[in-house]
Amino acid sequence: MARTMPESLRGDAIAGFLVFLIALPLCLGIALASGFPPVAGVLSAIVGGLLTSHLGSAKLTIKGPAAGLIVIALGAVNELGAGDPVVGYKRALAVGVVAAAVQIVLALVRAGAIAAVMPPAVVHGMLAAIGVIIIAKQVPVAVGVLGAKGEPLEMLLEIPHYLSEANPSVLAIGVLSLILLVAWPRWKSRVTELVPAPMVVLLVAIPLASVLGLATPGGTELLGLAGASGPEFLVSLPGNLLDAITLPDFSVIATATSIKYVVMFALVGSIESLLSVIAVDSMDPAKEPSNLNRDLLVTGIGNLVSALIGGLPMISEIVRSKANVDAGAKSPWANFFHGAYLLLFVALLPGVLQMIPLAALAAMLVVTGARLAAPAEFRHVLHIGKDQFALFFTTFAVTLATDLLVGVAAGIILKVGLHIARGAPIGGLLKSPVTIRRADRLLQVDVVGPAAFTNLLALQRAIEAELDDTVECVRVDLSLAPVVDHTVQEKLKLMADEWPGATLQIVGLDGHRASSSHDSAFRRRSA
Repeated sequence: MARTMPESLRGDAIAGFLVFLIALPLCLGIALASGFPPVAGVLSAIVGGLLTSHLGSAKLTIKGPAAGLIVIALGAVNELGAGDPVVGYKRALAVGVVAAAVQIVLALVRAGAIAAVMPPAVVHGMLAAIGVIIIAKQVPVAVGVLGAKGEPLEMLLEIPHYLSEANPSVLAIGVLSLILLVAWPRWKSRVTELVPAPMVVLLVAIPLASVLGLATPGGTELLGLAGASGPEFLVSLPGNLLDAITLPDFSVIATATSIKYVVMFALVGSIESLLSVIAVDSMDPAKEPSNLNRDLLVTGIGNLVSALIGGLPMISEIVRSKANVDAGAKSPWANFFHGAYLLLFVALLPGVLQMIPLAALAAMLVVTGARLAAPAEFRHVLHIGKDQFALFFTTFAVTLATDLLVGVAAGIILKVGLHIARGAPIGGLLKSPVTIRRADRLLQVDVVGPAAFTNLLALQRAIEAELDDTVECVRVDLSLAPVVDHTVQEKLKLMADEWPGATLQIVGLDGHRASSSHDSAFRRRSA
């Protein structure tokens, strides 16, 4: 029986509320970790919910700030501000405006499919590096050592020192928050399904900070151990949302540093956002594929507005979007309601937010970073093949040692080099490798050149140009392809998930040697 509009709206309102409970603390924490004022994260999510939800974005995604952009935002604030965080923040907003314009242009020239060609090992290597950087930056905050600075690897090595200098009361809040974040989801009950772990942390951390007197200057004591106290250990917010609006400073927008961060925001933000859309589409019970270019356009518009009023860059965020799907969301109204709840809470109860200990937010980000850089990620990529692990680890290591843009470039260059070393002709890596013929309800796709990430878009467009409602099977013959990379095999499967009536059949791999036992391992045609 068809779901009525009121029933659908009620379901989306409930889903939006559950996402709001997750989003509120994470938006504050991400903004703080990014060097932006805490309210900047909430502004971004409000714009992402209220503005983008009905402009044609992917229907089940939640738009807002993401941990994956923390490193870029913090780098922009530090480098552009030259020691002045306020100046750096305003100049980073200008970078956000231009990066948003770049995203809009990319969408208008239909470059949204860029996410489809990014090698998964490179993307996951980048995200793992971001996770390590987040941990390095947030551990000092979680234990009460404020003002700690340095390169990520340097700060990781300093963790024992931070622990030795920890503020006892702050450390207690940070450790308890970490325990709750890890243990709460493991306790399966109706309560844990309805109340997300980040909100539980706030419900515990706020009164605990009050009991310990963390907000009152003059010092605090726990188990006989003394430590500093004061408002610097809590979230700081303006009196109202109008006071939070900050205009960008375009005075250095033409410098090489600004241009570097424009490219990083536009590239990494677009890729991460589009990959999230693809992932959320695979979770959609209705299996309705999103228009990637349309979603990128809407994200660009949202980022433009967010940066113009002082907000963080936004993407289609995967964790909140998955929570949205799991909560039963059916339409973009869930994203709208999530933004509306955030607006009401910040407008009506700003005093509650100013009682949140920074250590609790830092603990949430440490857990987020640990998930991005979990050992399981390393093991998974190694299982796919040693070549994929080489891409993953190269991207990971170079990103930690330099920055995201250089790390991603290093991973892509290595992948191209591996293809050439394995026999793929340089010219063939950029040409369309397919011939297509139709036989009744069968679409026969013969790949006659390298099946690589560099020409994946040509392969995808060739198939989509011939695919219609009468096709029941798309048979991709790879017998003549000298190399077949992991990215192509994975993306073909994702494409097939979005075909309404056709199935995918991959043939011709019997004559190829696989680099591992994984189903999608790199393959090279036997001599």
